[in-house]
Amino acid sequence: MWRATRTPEGPATQRFAQHGDTVTVRAWGSGAAWSVEHAPILLGEADNTDDFRPTDERLARLHRTNPGLRFCRSEAVFDALLPAVLEQKVTGKEAFTSYQLLQRRFGEAAPAPTEAPLMLLPPHPSSVADTPSHVFHACNVERKRSETIRAAASYAHRLEASLTLPLTDAYARLSTLPGVGVWTIAEIGAVAYGDADAVSVGDYHLKNVVTHFFTGAPRGTDEQMLELLEPYRPHRGRVVRLIGRSGITPPKYGPRMTIQQRW
Repeated sequence: MWRATRTPEGPATQRFAQHGDTVTVRAWGSGAAWSVEHAPILLGEADNTDDFRPTDERLARLHRTNPGLRFCRSEAVFDALLPAVLEQKVTGKEAFTSYQLLQRRFGEAAPAPTEAPLMLLPPHPSSVADTPSHVFHACNVERKRSETIRAAASYAHRLEASLTLPLTDAYARLSTLPGVGVWTIAEIGAVAYGDADAVSVGDYHLKNVVTHFFTGAPRGTDEQMLELLEPYRPHRGRVVRLIGRSGITPPKYGPRMTIQQRW
């Protein structure tokens, strides 16, 4: 697997190769040494499941059959925030397209050897902070989300510094940004901080998936979902991921939402 990223010491390209139970990591760029040093955390070494003992038989079986399911910690807050904000209130396909357009506009070529695939680095906060709204609009991002992204970009150094704080304090810092609520914080927390307890409250589908898994009801509420997940603290996010691996989904009613082409 190849990965392009930004580190506190500069850009880097990583190559991960698995050989049995061993993963070999190589890196290029000014951030290469940092990215190799922190590779174990990125791969989930810090994720601890010793106190996770689900009483639900299906969850216990899923946990046993998915031993490699880990919460990884990217340690890149803005890189996690940008796609999370883009996913607010739109379909995943729309958000992915917007991210591709923004990355093509702002992303630089990642440092890598000749045999590496062509990759772009994530947009740098300094490039995004001063971007006028009409540029975001051309990438199918309306003013509200673009203002959140620009505010976060101007505050990026404080966001990255939150990685050294306790999770509650880090989340409190994220919540001071306009347009960043509980759903966005959970999405960032699971990726950048490796928070195995992060639950995306307010998600369009998640409350139905979790409620259906535990109760069989076709639909649920965020309140029901949180009540069902409460016994599994501090592994509620892990339970959500295991449910996702189960293949058990609520029934679907009606056609898919039509994607609006705005650019």
